[in-house]
Amino acid sequence: MTNSADHKTKMQAVQAAHRKKQREVSDPGRGLVLIHSGNGKGKSSSAFGVAIRALGWGKRVGVVQFIKGKWVTGERQFFNALNALVADQPDNKFGPVTWYTMGDGFTWDTQDKDQDTKAAILAFEKAVDMMASGDFDVIILDEINIALRYDYLTVDAVLEGLKGRAQNTSVVLTGRDAKPEICDYADLVSDIAEIKHPYKAGIKAQKGLDY
Repeated sequence: MTNSADHKTKMQAVQAAHRKKQREVSDPGRGLVLIHSGNGKGKSSSAFGVAIRALGWGKRVGVVQFIKGKWVTGERQFFNALNALVADQPDNKFGPVTWYTMGDGFTWDTQDKDQDTKAAILAFEKAVDMMASGDFDVIILDEINIALRYDYLTVDAVLEGLKGRAQNTSVVLTGRDAKPEICDYADLVSDIAEIKHPYKAGIKAQKGLDY
């Protein structure tokens, strides 16, 4: 009984602290900038989880993929299927998801910096138009941090694009090695650390888990 009473007292204190904190926070009245970075797996997966959450509330979602090129992924197939469903049922509150895959592939595959730079610039021009349009509640810039890491894009250009986004638009940037200047500007920065990875044990990427 003593343990139960102690637990109840502790939980009441936690509840009171949480409610106090809730009274102190406010809605900024604008979209947020979120960064998913780090050397661990799950950065893009988490971002697409945000997309699904937004869709669940009837939000408008856009995706611009840098780097990955024509690589077939489960998330792309899922959102393609969702878009087809929405087309058949105009009153459905979900989607459609506007999706652009504009990279030419992983940098170690292309081995052509000029080509990769042109692809990244075109992708970001599309992203800037989408961010400024006011047509989207959430936009995912998938692997844009990699484009920044290899200097395909400049930090100043990306910051200018983010600052020019519409009032209602939140943006999620993924990829390892996020630039400090963009982290400073962002509202949320998550660093996903690798503790253990099956690839290092000789296990290849698994369909439905890794892509």
